[in-house]
Amino acid sequence: MKVQFPLLSDRTHAISRAYRALNETAGATFRVTVIIDPEGKICAKFVYPPEVGRNVYEIPRVIQGIQYGRMTGEGVPANWVPGNPGIKRDVNNIGKY
Repeated sequence: MKVQFPLLSDRTHAISRAYRALNETAGATFRVTVIIDPEGKICAKFVYPPEVGRNVYEIPRVIQGIQYGRMTGEGVPANWVPGNPGIKRDVNNIGKY
């Protein structure tokens, strides 16, 4: 299958350092997922321990939750999935969901 998106190499670790994803001791990058919005702002960053693989299914859910929050002004609770209601952002609700 032909790759449908650009790939890059980070031989100098400049990108890994810029995103604070470099394990200096090991000289290798941590397993990191960075979600960047269309304006170039980092919305989310997940750093995984070497013993744990990424949960690919969580990445689209997080992106959809960010988009939902921006469209509605609401937050999304734990285990939220598209189609479920969001929650009003209110400090008085902390710990209720």
